[in-house]
Amino acid sequence: MKALLDTNIIIHRETAKIVNLNIGNLFYWLDKLKYEKYVHQVTQEELQRHTDSQVVKTMGIKLESYHLMKVVAPLHKDVERISSEIDKTDNDKYDTQLLNETYVKRVDLLITEDKKIHTKAKLLGISDRVFFIEKFIEKAIEENPTLVDYKTLSVKKEYFGKVNLESTFFNSFRNDYNGFDDWFNGKAEEVSYVCSFEGEINAFLYVKPEGEKENYTNITPILPPKKRLKIGTFKVTANGFKLGERFLKIVFDNAWKCKVDEIYVTIFDKRPEQLRLIELLESWGFVFWGTKETKNGTEKVYIRPFEKPASRENPRLTFPFLCTEGKVFMVPINPDYHTDLLPDSILQTESPLDFIESQPHRNAISKVYVSHSKEKNLNTGDIILFYRTKPPGQKAYYTSVVTTIGIVENVIKPSTFDGLLSACKKRTALSEKELAEYWDRYDYQRPFVVNFLYAFSLPNPFKINLKKLIEIGIFGGTEDAPRGFQELSWDSFVKIYKEAYK
Repeated sequence: MKALLDTNIIIHRETAKIVNLNIGNLFYWLDKLKYEKYVHQVTQEELQRHTDSQVVKTMGIKLESYHLMKVVAPLHKDVERISSEIDKTDNDKYDTQLLNETYVKRVDLLITEDKKIHTKAKLLGISDRVFFIEKFIEKAIEENPTLVDYKTLSVKKEYFGKVNLESTFFNSFRNDYNGFDDWFNGKAEEVSYVCSFEGEINAFLYVKPEGEKENYTNITPILPPKKRLKIGTFKVTANGFKLGERFLKIVFDNAWKCKVDEIYVTIFDKRPEQLRLIELLESWGFVFWGTKETKNGTEKVYIRPFEKPASRENPRLTFPFLCTEGKVFMVPINPDYHTDLLPDSILQTESPLDFIESQPHRNAISKVYVSHSKEKNLNTGDIILFYRTKPPGQKAYYTSVVTTIGIVENVIKPSTFDGLLSACKKRTALSEKELAEYWDRYDYQRPFVVNFLYAFSLPNPFKINLKKLIEIGIFGGTEDAPRGFQELSWDSFVKIYKEAYK
């Protein structure tokens, strides 16, 4: 397999100054999967135009470790058409030559952080062969799960003073903020959220509640008085584990607990990792507000309203608020899959050590539930109550419990098993073998997939067991327990909610 690397990838890899911590992980996987690493002639020419002669000499030597494409493919008419519509500069045209090699299949894939190249790839229908660094790493991990030891991955709440500030993970913050180490050390007694993998930090989050008297005079336009949660420090390196969503869930959980009106973040947009983070934030309802002037330069300010009403059409934008206009369903989930899929809903009778957060489906907010239920009439914005069924050998009366509230994003009814696999990718606790068994279980009724958002874990699930559901009039008896998606009235949902939060 041949992987063509854009100039920006070579620079990230070979420069003396580390500007992208994900680059080592990328080259690890390229080597592990035995990809031949190619560079194009235009990359060689770009590097030779560098203003520092020593850099030119050094990079020239380092390029010898790559395969240089000796022949340039003629521009395909499809690529030429896209180029004529989009390319404005010589650099754009150089980038198109790299894309052309991929389009005519002289190489198997192209890795680049250039957004315009990705736009052109989409127009040419080859997005599946043009990757950002992070997307390639995710693909590699997904297709080769046995090559990675997941057991050490976990998110921990930790004091700043116990976090290894010497980690190269923090170098990008040092580059962006003068005095970062002093600021960090000054927070020694405050709490952060940290994730480490194989001894190295690969995600960090710090949030701070702010009152209505907070001074925002350095933000333009000035933020009006509100209770806010500030995302003070947030960084996730590429890892394939959907940690960005996991840490956003922590942000939303803290915003809910602190009863704020708004969440905001200030962020530079200098590096690919920052641009990816901005894209993630925007997909969850953050919008550009303005700018913040600091001694380190101008940061962008993004805000996220955190108040009702909830959007039924796009629940991500108002997550985790619940829409009162939709339907409510209760659905059973087997204990074998419950906490694996919904880790924050772990029961007191379960050991956290059995559910170290090491799988993409555990970290994601957006998850899937696969069902053969006769009731399929779920719509975007509907509410799901997950009912964990009894463990083997125990009585449902006491141990079948309502644990979790989800919000429906959409329903997919795949016509093929490959379609089912695609719909469930990285967001289900079911293995491929188990999905195949689901698919073949009933010839007359294929399973369907419900995409949902993991909104709330009830504070004490054992309060809402089958016994309590019967007592408060949700069910008439044990025979009424759900066997598929079972619709409930809004009044029934309110009863359950109030009972859970008494």
